Amino acid sequence: MIKSISFSVLFLLLSFRLHDFHTSITRMDYNAKEKAFEISIRVFTDDLEKALAKDNNGQKIVVVNNDKNDPLVEKYIRKHFALVSSQKQKKAYSYVGKEQEADATWIYIEIPNQEAVTGFSLQNTIMHDLFDDQINLVNLNYQGQKKSYIFKKDDTTLALGI
Repeated sequence: MIKSISFSVLFLLLSFRLHDFHTSITRMDYNAKEKAFEISIRVFTDDLEKALAKDNNGQKIVVVNNDKNDPLVEKYIRKHFALVSSQKQKKAYSYVGKEQEADATWIYIEIPNQEAVTGFSLQNTIMHDLFDDQINLVNLNYQGQKKSYIFKKDDTTLALGI
């Protein structure tokens, strides 16, 4: 009886730690005063740790607040997330930082942009290198317009259509 209770408790703890779906949520707000996109990307921390380990020769990475992993996170995000101009150039951006909470990590970036976004596209391949079922949702707020985009393994670059 005690063994079955212990196993049940262990199973419940593991099922809270593991998740059956693979998704990220990104919010992109255009700040007209600053002439920049302010971007927040939410990913599951355990998935981020797996992605960082894969990119760093299998080295175990633990993501917590105030760790020294910001250069690794920045490198990963630069590889997998981009705003692309109508001339097919990736827009430069600043990595602001990250914040870990519960089972998720928020990653913050800022993309300066003074030009109209006509013809722009967005690339989002976050975690696609790990999970075939990864879905990345991006909610964009640009000059009073709101749009949502869904990125899947076969749809990694989408036109903004604004």
